[in-house]
Amino acid sequence: MHFLQEAYRISVRRGCGLLTQSRTVYHWQSRRDDRAIALRIREIAETQIRYGCPLIHIQLRREGWLVNHKKTHRIYCLEGLKLRRKRPRRHVSAAHRQQRPALTHIDQCWSMDFVSDNLFNGRSFRALTVVDNFSRECLAIHAGKSLKGEDVVGVMEGLRVLGKRLPVRIQTDNGSEFISKSLDKWAYEHGVTMDFSRPGKPTDNPFIESFNGSLRDECLNIHWFLSLEDAQDKLDNWRREYNHERTHSSLNDMTPAEFIRSLRKDEDL
Repeated sequence: MHFLQEAYRISVRRGCGLLTQSRTVYHWQSRRDDRAIALRIREIAETQIRYGCPLIHIQLRREGWLVNHKKTHRIYCLEGLKLRRKRPRRHVSAAHRQQRPALTHIDQCWSMDFVSDNLFNGRSFRALTVVDNFSRECLAIHAGKSLKGEDVVGVMEGLRVLGKRLPVRIQTDNGSEFISKSLDKWAYEHGVTMDFSRPGKPTDNPFIESFNGSLRDECLNIHWFLSLEDAQDKLDNWRREYNHERTHSSLNDMTPAEFIRSLRKDEDL
């Protein structure tokens, strides 16, 4: 219509007649107010910086917002929140790793790794992260100044004794803490198989790599840690939020805690 008016100097009435379009339709403007939902989308994006549009949409629906995915995506883009992820290069000549058996229950396979960060005074610390590959549940995040194989055994023993949890298999890299004699002895005594990644192949253990990325973006990068105890408190709080509030598409848009409860209900039937 604007083109016809500018090019041929015709009125709106004449233009609508030529296009067989109702003038009411031409002048119609949407009265819906999306400011409230746009504000909530921005709040979620600012507090959960790893959430893209799909996770934000799931969070909105869980909170009771009546919105479809197309509207969420439209507002998400208008707010300038679209994430740009750098895709890794794939080499055609790279050998395919051997397929591991599909998981069907919790505690069939855990993954472990370390992340590093600094206190406010520049002193470094490390944190051991433990994740159940099937339920995506974070079982432990243990911070320490210098963690060794004995510290890893202590965390594993705590999960076994206090949490009554013991895996069939544990996936790790080839770090000195994971190939230590103390952890090897503990695994042998409890019938746990240690599954080591190939050197230089972090993609052999994708669950823990993805988890550590979320931990760094959503916790480590946005907090100052005044002490090791303060770091442990913040890590524990984030772990609870991750297990009870963070949804996963691989879990049918449930949180790890909800997914585990659904498994136990099915077992009771």
